[in-house]
Amino acid sequence: MNDPCQLFKSQHKKAKETLDILEQEKHQIELNLESNPISSDLNKKLRKINLDIKITINELEHADYSIEKCEIKHINPKKIILKHD
Repeated sequence: MNDPCQLFKSQHKKAKETLDILEQEKHQIELNLESNPISSDLNKKLRKINLDIKITINELEHADYSIEKCEIKHINPKKIILKHD
């Protein structure tokens, strides 16, 4: 059976992978800034990476929302189990 929400799940996975890479790059820039805190180039890179991280987090949140909406829309009624007392 095809998962109608697969596109959103794929977007979420890719955004998570991107976020992990950006966090590693940010950590390296911060380490470099410890030895050279007034470097304009490093500070510029840090500002850019922080912006990229914010954008990627937004993409993650949007993918989460889209997955949730998709799963609600395509819920399989056979999977719903009602408890009776």
